[in-house]
Amino acid sequence: MLTAIGIILLLILLAIVAAFAYASTKPDDFRLERTTSIDAPPDTIFPLLDDFRRWAEWSPWEDKDPAMKRTYVGAPAGQGAAYAWRGNRNVGAGRMEIVETSPPLRLLIDLHFLKPFQARHQTEFHLEPAAAGTGVATRVTWRMHGRAHPMMKTMALFMDMDRMVGRDFETGLANLKRISENPGLPP
Repeated sequence: MLTAIGIILLLILLAIVAAFAYASTKPDDFRLERTTSIDAPPDTIFPLLDDFRRWAEWSPWEDKDPAMKRTYVGAPAGQGAAYAWRGNRNVGAGRMEIVETSPPLRLLIDLHFLKPFQARHQTEFHLEPAAAGTGVATRVTWRMHGRAHPMMKTMALFMDMDRMVGRDFETGLANLKRISENPGLPP
């Protein structure tokens, strides 16, 4: 015969199994995207994206861990440039490498998270200049996509990952906009 504690533990175990079972029915892939318009030409914006050393000027994660450790290897910018970071629980640890670049319009990054969990994703930046005769505005799209591993699917049951990470993308794009539109101002 089960005691009250045994019944409670059994219910908790069943709830955990049900959560994992439900999470396994979610899509295996995810896509996150945010877009903004920046009143600057792509040639002004692109160098801020193509050089990981310049990310400190606009990245939304810089303020989350001012003591974050950074390592830059490979090319100084463009294809082959790589950046590794290790920080507090707010930024985790990982590595990014630019794997494809088409200056000043497109950048593709291989993103490898190490902490808080292992994951590999692709991050893209697309810069689309305004139509001729309409000014210098550039539409900038920041996109991340990849496989949603089981832990990510389970976390998504309790947290809105699109809203959570999307907020960081929105902050980063707002910072990028401020710096690109006011190049003389300090970051």
